[in-house]
Amino acid sequence: MKTKLFLIVCSLGIISSVNAQTRLPEEITYKIKGEAFSNSRIEETSQWLTDFIGPRLTASKNGQRAEALVKDKLTEMGLSNARREFAVKFTRGGWNNEKTYVAMTSPYYCNFTSTPRAWSGSTSGLVKADVLYFNVQKEEDLDKYKGKIGGKILLLPGDTSYTIRFEPLASRLTDEQLNELAKDPRGSSAGTPFRMRSPSTPPTLREKINKFLAEEKPIAILVGSGTFNVPVSSGINYVAGRSEPTPELALPIEDHGRLIRLVRRNIPVQLELDVKNTFFPGDTIVNNVIAEIPGTDPKLKDEVVLIGAHLDSWHGGTGGADNGSGCIVMIEAMRIIKALGISPRRTIRIALWGGEEQGLYGSRGYAQNLLYDIRNEKKLPGYDKFVLYLNMDNGSGRFRGIYLEENDMAVPFFKTWMEPFESLGFTTLSLRRTGSTDHVSFNIIGLPAYQFIQDRLEYGRTYHTLMDTYERLSFDDLRINAAIVAWFALNAAQDNARIPVKPDAISKLKQNLPPYFF
Repeated sequence: MKTKLFLIVCSLGIISSVNAQTRLPEEITYKIKGEAFSNSRIEETSQWLTDFIGPRLTASKNGQRAEALVKDKLTEMGLSNARREFAVKFTRGGWNNEKTYVAMTSPYYCNFTSTPRAWSGSTSGLVKADVLYFNVQKEEDLDKYKGKIGGKILLLPGDTSYTIRFEPLASRLTDEQLNELAKDPRGSSAGTPFRMRSPSTPPTLREKINKFLAEEKPIAILVGSGTFNVPVSSGINYVAGRSEPTPELALPIEDHGRLIRLVRRNIPVQLELDVKNTFFPGDTIVNNVIAEIPGTDPKLKDEVVLIGAHLDSWHGGTGGADNGSGCIVMIEAMRIIKALGISPRRTIRIALWGGEEQGLYGSRGYAQNLLYDIRNEKKLPGYDKFVLYLNMDNGSGRFRGIYLEENDMAVPFFKTWMEPFESLGFTTLSLRRTGSTDHVSFNIIGLPAYQFIQDRLEYGRTYHTLMDTYERLSFDDLRINAAIVAWFALNAAQDNARIPVKPDAISKLKQNLPPYFF
């Protein structure tokens, strides 16, 4: 069967569409769909990655365990050269949360669901203290707190309030929304590229607040983050080797708001906390987990079709939707290709990135080490061998199309390739740009790298929270996504042509580069 399929691909080669772009024969589409829908391993892989492996915070012990387990899994699947590959050093160092307990003991007892902010410190065992509202909007506000916050639990103001909404918690993209995405946004305000959001507190004031807190030594800091009584996971900026920071804890806005309302009414509030976080500083690094199906064409085998998602997650849940779902789809896509026995002309490589949540560390490291040296403005050998990157990182929802990052030259390729999957809802090519995930590391240097358009489902409610678990996964959607990735990857690996790079990207690189790339 393997020999027969390889001969079909090689002898029939590719078929032409009306716009002269090419794709593989329908028999390959049929076999991919059959393997994806009848022999799926999606549920098995989902349970393994979420329940068994668990949370995968960058540079944590469990994050390192995940890398090793995933590498072994890719080897067991028969992929070649499975490895943990160095991306960059990670200045925050390693951090683990081992215990979190937060409860209000006065004016009455109530246990709160909370999660510590990563890389924050610990309490000295179980401690009980009064709560002090700490509202600093300008430097002069610090004076009224001098000498008053030592031994207190600081309650920071909330920047989010809850408003009842009447939209469904989960939703799929409508035809109207997809039609809007299909419009070329250039020349209008809708075409404005993604920009990083400015911090709400100016950096200089934050620095002064941090210095003030280090001198005054509160017991802990409480912030409000998350709704439906589910806190959001996040981290603080910390450099390994420095003194242990003050413990910071996220409470959902319901509990956080209750505390604010009480203390602002001058009702004394007392909490008890027991938080244990451990640090392991040193030369902690971010790795990517990589494996491949080697190319077989003597002239094309060193060219790479890359598919990927980020392996790291936050520490609250088990990273189901963000981004276990992307990893599950990419692993399944590779399994499908292997199961069909198709030997691609170009190499198909899977990369599961580290450190995405803290600033695209893994994919940036890969690009900087193998493709383009940004600091020295120099192409590396891998640049001209880079064919395509496909990324998934918008939750568990079904692929409805793909963002083509204003690359008109990619349109004929995807217009032809997508046709066999239009009946499954994959209908939209958008020339819009989308930001904040790993395809940016490649698109910024002009390479064809794209993120899929996905149904949002309940992603906005659950990602980065304690709810981001196995239950957030939509298996039917993931099966379809894996089939689409396998199909696109194979077409890119077999096609005589390649999607051109953006010709002006390198010349515009410095003006487009986000600050976290340096």
